[in-house]
Amino acid sequence: MQTTPVRWTTADLELFADDHKNRYEIIDGELFVTKSPHWNHQSSSINIGTVLKIWSDETGLGKAAIAPGIIFSDADNVIPDVVWVSNERLELLLDEARHLTGAPELIVEILSPGEKNEKRDRQTKLKLYSVQRVQEYWICDYTQKQVEVYRREQALLKLAATLFSEDELTSPLLPSFKCVVSKLF
Repeated sequence: MQTTPVRWTTADLELFADDHKNRYEIIDGELFVTKSPHWNHQSSSINIGTVLKIWSDETGLGKAAIAPGIIFSDADNVIPDVVWVSNERLELLLDEARHLTGAPELIVEILSPGEKNEKRDRQTKLKLYSVQRVQEYWICDYTQKQVEVYRREQALLKLAATLFSEDELTSPLLPSFKCVVSKLF
């Protein structure tokens, strides 16, 4: 007997509305449940969001947000750690409830401990963000103090650089943005 796998939808997330200890995401109809991020993860998230916000305030080119949630479709609903979106795209991506419903230019994920978590960020989310046309994706590892920078090359996000603690992070998306990697952690 063959069974059909359960396909979760955005509406199903209402089942977990009262659970504030876990984070629920759906990618291609598969439910991913993770514990709420711990101190080092959240501290890195604030640092990254802050440097992007300061740069955005100085340039007026866009907005940064921490854990905004993105509803790409009924089968793809994720909570990236940090996003940056240009002013031109922001209003196009927000629905009536002010949720993001499309790809921001930049998404940042901070690795959480565990093989499953790492696989989700390095493979499953990388594929999703490629399909959704994210322009740049940073995978940040606070234990190694490094950032993997993926940039859109034709139709895919490809690894462009692995930056270490004393390297300077820049981006063609963010003119004049510069940050030493160690400041993110």
